[in-house]
Amino acid sequence: QVQLVESGGGLVQPGGSLRLSCAASGLPFSTRPMGWYRRAPGKERELVATITSVGTLTHADTVKGRFAISRDNAKSTVYLQMNSLKPEDTAVYYCASGHINDVGHMIPTTWGQGTQVTVSS
Repeated sequence: QVQLVESGGGLVQPGGSLRLSCAASGLPFSTRPMGWYRRAPGKERELVATITSVGTLTHADTVKGRFAISRDNAKSTVYLQMNSLKPEDTAVYYCASGHINDVGHMIPTTWGQGTQVTVSS
């Protein structure tokens, strides 16, 4: 049974930083693409960043230059380093595993429970 457990969310002031972690179990972690997604209040869930098994990165335009996804295969963990946080980054952040489709995009199939990130003064 695949389990994804996020941690590291919380309340932070604008301009601050947080690092989210997602510990995975029950899957061949090193062979799977992983991603971070978020859902802001009143909005649909959106892609934040993905990383493939060979380390190819994708970041949404709204977070480029501020957020960075990374993975540690030895620990079966994926991270999201978030810097220069803005109030509009407030959302529930979800970790996902999945597969790559024919055009190279990650399709998420398994989700974590989510972790709340609130950016406010």
